[in-house]
Amino acid sequence: MYGKAFAPEYQGDLGSALGVNSSYDEVLTTALRARHEAGSARERARATLALAEANRRLGRSADARAAWHDSYRCAREAGDPAGMAWALWSGGTLARQCGALRLARRLLSAAVSCADAAGDRIAHGYALAGLAETGRIQGDYAAVADLHEQLLRQARAHGESRHMVWAMSGIAQMHRNTGDHATALELFTECVRIASEADDARGRAWSLRGMADVLSLRGATDRALGLLTRAEAVCREMELAGALAYNHKMRGNVLFRAGRYEEACAVYGLALREFEEMDEARGAALARLGLARSRFRCGRPQDESLVELTALEGEFDRIGLREARRTAASFRAELLAA
Repeated sequence: MYGKAFAPEYQGDLGSALGVNSSYDEVLTTALRARHEAGSARERARATLALAEANRRLGRSADARAAWHDSYRCAREAGDPAGMAWALWSGGTLARQCGALRLARRLLSAAVSCADAAGDRIAHGYALAGLAETGRIQGDYAAVADLHEQLLRQARAHGESRHMVWAMSGIAQMHRNTGDHATALELFTECVRIASEADDARGRAWSLRGMADVLSLRGATDRALGLLTRAEAVCREMELAGALAYNHKMRGNVLFRAGRYEEACAVYGLALREFEEMDEARGAALARLGLARSRFRCGRPQDESLVELTALEGEFDRIGLREARRTAASFRAELLAA
């Protein structure tokens, strides 16, 4: 059993004023007012945490970075280890979003320690979830598969739909990347159902994207594009800049697999601009790889493609993206064969 999705990152009075589906313009307005009216360092830490999260999801990395630092300083001043844990979680999530995966692991590990000290189960779970997602993004499945399953059991035990969707999506992605597409599709479909019933629009958008990916791999191009269109509407309604960019990048993937290379170039180019505007290095590198592959299929010279691929391989190594590195290696083999 599970209840409606909630947003524990909005704390104190903000928790009653804001919900998981609040628009980020609303979050910014409410949090700015709460910070201005804060009567203590603890209240200021909570308001600034909400600012950090809203700015992060809107793709405003510099503002998000300044806000989580301020939130952490205020929580430390207040002697509030739980507040420090939430600020570190926000900072670690931002670092992962920007492609600084080593920094993300350090900040999220520190968040786990602070949450332990505070006895804050939810902050502890979010920080562990962040570590698991970071390891999954790096392709370190052996290290994080058990952690994903552990987090899913905890989410089910406490009826936390948002974390159920997150954990199941991560497990589904690992099945997808290791070739078990049937299990991946089943899990993503279940995620869409749970997120819909729990009124978790953001979780539904990400889960629809996962379904579209697997359906595309199985040749169901039109159905995949339809699911992405549904997810895009949610992203636009909620102003989910990062999710929208990843949605566009996935649309490029679907079009590429269908042999529609010129359309793929246009959509990858759009995603790349969106990632660059929000300083999201991981997404930008993935979009550049998709764009390079599509341009080659459209007739770009082999030597130009190889130069760009070499630069991208260095970027994947710097960030630590193993799965992307494997895709790049496959593309290199294709180029050399040509």
